Amino acid sequence: MQGESEFKISVITVTYNSEHTIRRTIESVLNQTYQDVEYLLIDGKSDDNTVEIAREYEDKFRKKGYTYCIFSESDNGMYDALNKGIALATGSIIGQINSDDWYEPMALQRVADTYQKKNFDVFWADLRVIKESGNMIKKAKQSLFASTRYWNHPTTFIRAEVYKKNPYALLSMYDDFELILRLRKKGYRMVVLNEVLANFSFGGMSTQKKWEDMLKRIRWRCQNYKQNGYGPIYYMDSVCVEVVKFLLA
Repeated sequence: MQGESEFKISVITVTYNSEHTIRRTIESVLNQTYQDVEYLLIDGKSDDNTVEIAREYEDKFRKKGYTYCIFSESDNGMYDALNKGIALATGSIIGQINSDDWYEPMALQRVADTYQKKNFDVFWADLRVIKESGNMIKKAKQSLFASTRYWNHPTTFIRAEVYKKNPYALLSMYDDFELILRLRKKGYRMVVLNEVLANFSFGGMSTQKKWEDMLKRIRWRCQNYKQNGYGPIYYMDSVCVEVVKFLLA
């Protein structure tokens, strides 16, 4: 039963030709234990069955009382689509789950519980990384050293007012971490929770095993740090993180 203290949480999934994985993602949102949920699926004009599959769930979302909206139009990439979703979202808190990742059933309830206790601007939690060689838990951590080693995008939720004032910069595939660096620099309240709230399918764009791709990712990371006022030690961290990902991919 929905309590008086509950508030709406918006979740955004950006899709493009995701027919092989989108069901698991959608169902992970549909099966949440939290009551007040808005789910926005922002599709980049897929030419496979992604949108048709998404529409199969409209009645199920309606019966559960969740708001469920599907948009399909051309965009300028993942973060442009996310900015569209953020602008459309009506929840107090906004999260984003990729079309090949999925939430644990209690994820949104734990986000709501933490917000009510700690009134965060930015939140993230532990993440289960799914790999062929064996799963691992990537722990969430607050650290004076700003690194993706301590942060997990699939478990990140941001207060709507903060998100709408600070859209993604549309600079590179690491716009997500650039936003975290920017919000950190501005002094927004950040809170972590050491519970696994989402599952990440290892092997996407950020782990492509090509030498030239790794060098490109290192350059993007360094640019993010530089434009947010971080020094050379962070450039070295960028190299270390990408080399490890390259070796593990």
